[in-house]
Amino acid sequence: MRLEDMNWMDVERYLQHDDRIILITGATEQHCTLSLLTDILIPSRLADAVAEREKVLVAPPLNFGNSRQFITYPGTISISPEAFHTIITEIVQGLLAQGFAGFFILNGHGGNTISSQLEDLQLDGHARIVWYDWWHSPAVHDFEADYQLRLEHANWGENFPFNRVGPVPVGEKPLVNLGYLEAGHTVRDVLGDGSFGGQYQVDDSLMDELFQRVVDEITELVHAMKIKH
Repeated sequence: MRLEDMNWMDVERYLQHDDRIILITGATEQHCTLSLLTDILIPSRLADAVAEREKVLVAPPLNFGNSRQFITYPGTISISPEAFHTIITEIVQGLLAQGFAGFFILNGHGGNTISSQLEDLQLDGHARIVWYDWWHSPAVHDFEADYQLRLEHANWGENFPFNRVGPVPVGEKPLVNLGYLEAGHTVRDVLGDGSFGGQYQVDDSLMDELFQRVVDEITELVHAMKIKH
C-alpha cells in the first residue's frame, strides 16, 4: 500500500481505521558494484513485503542521508545530519497533523539517526515512533550467528538480487578498518572498490532467508503499533 498508488480521499478513508505509516530513510551512495540506491532499495522491498501482510501505508522514501565520507565516489549524494533531521522531523509533524500517529521509520543507512525532536514527540505521547536500522536488527544478528557471517557495508549482507547492478567480485576481501585513515587520505584511498570487507556474495537462498527473517520481525513490530478502533 504505497501513497503513490492512492489519492487523498483513499488516505482519508485509511485514517478512519488505522494511523500507522512506514517511512523509509536511506541514502544515495557507493556500494561497490551494487546499486547506488542500495540503502533505499533494501528497506523499500522490506516495507512492501510488510505492507502486504499488515495492510499498512508506505510513504515515498527519503533518498538522501549523511554520506559525506563517500563523497569522492561519483554518484554519491550527501546531505548534512542537520538537514536530514529537519526533513524527517517536518515529514512526521505534517503527517501527525493529518491524523497519523504510528510512525515506523525503516532506515537503511548508518549515517542517519533519529532527531531529538522526534524523540520528544515520542516521549510526550504525541506519536508512537519506532526507529529501525534493519542491518542492526535482532533478526540479522541471529542470522549472522547461525551462519558465522558478518554483515558489513557493501559485502554479502547487502547483496540482494534486486539491487545487484553489475558483476559481483568473487571471493572475500579483508576487513577494512577506517580508524587507520591517515592524514591526506580519503576513505576511497583506503576502501578502494567500496566494500568494507568480508565475502562479496553468498548463495541467494541465504539472502532470501535473511530477507524473510527481517520481514517477519518488522511485521511483528508494525502489528504491535496498531491501535484498535
